[in-house]
Amino acid sequence: MESRGERSEGIYDVAVIGGGVVGCAVARRFTLEGARVVLLEKAHDILAGASKGNSAILHTGFDAPEGSLELACMQAGYAEYRAIHESLNLPLLATGAIVAAWSEHDEAELDAIVARAHANGVDNVRRIDRAEVLAHEAQLNPAVRGGVLVPDEHVIDPWSAPLAYLTQAMANGAEVRRDCEVTSGAFDGLAWQLDTSRGRIAAAQVINCAGLYGDLVEQSLLGEAHMQIRPRKGQFVVFDKAAAALVDHILLPVPQPRTKGVVVTRTAYGNLLVGPTAEEQDDREHARVDRDTLEALIAAGAERLPALADMPVTAVYAGLRPATEDKEYRIRHEPARHWLTLGGVRSTGLTAALGIAAHAYALYREHVEHSPLASPVVPAVPNIAEHRPRDWQTAGYGEIVCHCELVTRREIEAALASPLPPGDIGGLKRRTRACMGRCQGFYCGAHVAQIAGDALATPLSTGAAHDH
Repeated sequence: MESRGERSEGIYDVAVIGGGVVGCAVARRFTLEGARVVLLEKAHDILAGASKGNSAILHTGFDAPEGSLELACMQAGYAEYRAIHESLNLPLLATGAIVAAWSEHDEAELDAIVARAHANGVDNVRRIDRAEVLAHEAQLNPAVRGGVLVPDEHVIDPWSAPLAYLTQAMANGAEVRRDCEVTSGAFDGLAWQLDTSRGRIAAAQVINCAGLYGDLVEQSLLGEAHMQIRPRKGQFVVFDKAAAALVDHILLPVPQPRTKGVVVTRTAYGNLLVGPTAEEQDDREHARVDRDTLEALIAAGAERLPALADMPVTAVYAGLRPATEDKEYRIRHEPARHWLTLGGVRSTGLTAALGIAAHAYALYREHVEHSPLASPVVPAVPNIAEHRPRDWQTAGYGEIVCHCELVTRREIEAALASPLPPGDIGGLKRRTRACMGRCQGFYCGAHVAQIAGDALATPLSTGAAHDH
């Protein structure tokens, strides 16, 4: 066991680079284990990169590669999320999932899917015939040929979860610096000196959770990268809340070697989601949608659920997964240089984040030891999930600002005054759902801007409404 000595003034035990879901989970785990942690995020707010767009499913790992680190982290993360979600006030929508077969080829794959699930320890997965598929999902296209039932898949809130992880880390001593890009750094044999856009930071250990920029961070600080990020875009279509009544389970396609395919699922916010695509691109920053692809997604959704053809679309968006040349997670642990990269975490990252954090701490603990917090603070985050009590349903909320999503003034003001307030309008949306309904902020945007005032890095409005 290596001893890194007593804490020196101004030197953190751990610097986490990146405020995505993995970075937030790592900050929480290491803080609870007794480390002094600082999280560095180059954007105005956390979840500004890959983690802001995903399918929001808590996976059992039934179809993950057998024996993989991804499977181990998914199942550890799944178990820990279920253990802590009530204390952190995180939603857990029990839906189950059905892998639906739409062709003879799909049907031929179903037994192998069940076999893999059982090999992965998900024993209650079973094959079901066409009649049972339709008994579970009456609105499904009767052309379905059969399926696999996965009872323990869940839908969760993809934004409140990482916010809760980092909020708990902060409540127990972690520090967060946003608008703080790591530009260079050097290891002197004892600690890292990181040069950032907000000054120099010293930390004994660096954990690279930079997602889409993970390889560039390695190249900058270590002199070489052990992986190459290949951004993979996923476009999504969000249907109106009325569409959510058309389906109970998460509808999965028979997976392909490269992607899980297009999913049809309810969301924690009461909508219905169709997506994602899997499109390679070079741009790490921008994920644009295009009409042809969106129309194809809408058609694919309506092919599975015919009634969806008559449902309005509320929103569209696209996200980027930090894929690499290898399907497995890309972990680089260099104890001698006090370095750990947690990279190549794609769409399963939301489920696996807590498991990845535990794996990271297990690697770190081989060389450094801390004393876990005896009585850690467990702060609850506000609920914005549709199936649980919302703020507008309790007395004293003041007024409803966003009528599409029933967001109250009290919720917005609480988010702005929280320990980790939103740094930009995207962060405010992710914390409250304001401006995310049918009108996409057309009616409430000005009022939200007035309430936010100068609290965000880029004020939402100028002129009279902003000046007063």
